[in-house]
Order: sequence, then structure tokens, then C-alpha cells
Amino acid sequence: MEHDREYQRLAFRIFADFGVSIAAPAVLAALLGKWLDEKFQTTPWILVSCFAAAFILTAVSVVKKAKRYQKEYVAIERSRPKNPRHNA
Repeated sequence: MEHDREYQRLAFRIFADFGVSIAAPAVLAALLGKWLDEKFQTTPWILVSCFAAAFILTAVSVVKKAKRYQKEYVAIERSRPKNPRHNA
């Protein structure tokens, strides 16, 4: 039962962390890109460039976090007591 709670806590952490990791760069890219495009009258080139950079940074961040969370999941799995009935 305690392991189920560990899985749930991990799942909620992953959900929150990935949500912020995906949304924050996109919002910042939109705000920064729009402001810079208006300032330099380059619409939409800086905005598009900011979105491309945000996409690349997000992809790298998500891959790193996924690897880290995989290690945490494996650690929970290894600490789980072995039950022969569940192995069938």
C-alpha cells in the first residue's frame, strides 16, 4: 500500500514538473518574441525564432527529466517487496 502512494507521489511530481517544463518556455518565448518583434519591427521572425529555441530547450529538458524520473521509478520498484502471487 505504501508503494502505491510512492507511485502516486512520483506521478504527480512528473505531471507538475513536465507541465511547467513545457508551458513556461512557450509562454516566455511568446512574450519575449512579440516584444522584440514590435521593438525591431521584424514581425514574425523573432517570435518564430524564440519558439524554435524554446522547443529545442524544452525537448532537451524533458529528455533529461525523463531519465531522472526513470531512475526514481526503478528505485521504487526495487524497494517493493517481492510477492510471488503478483509475479504470475
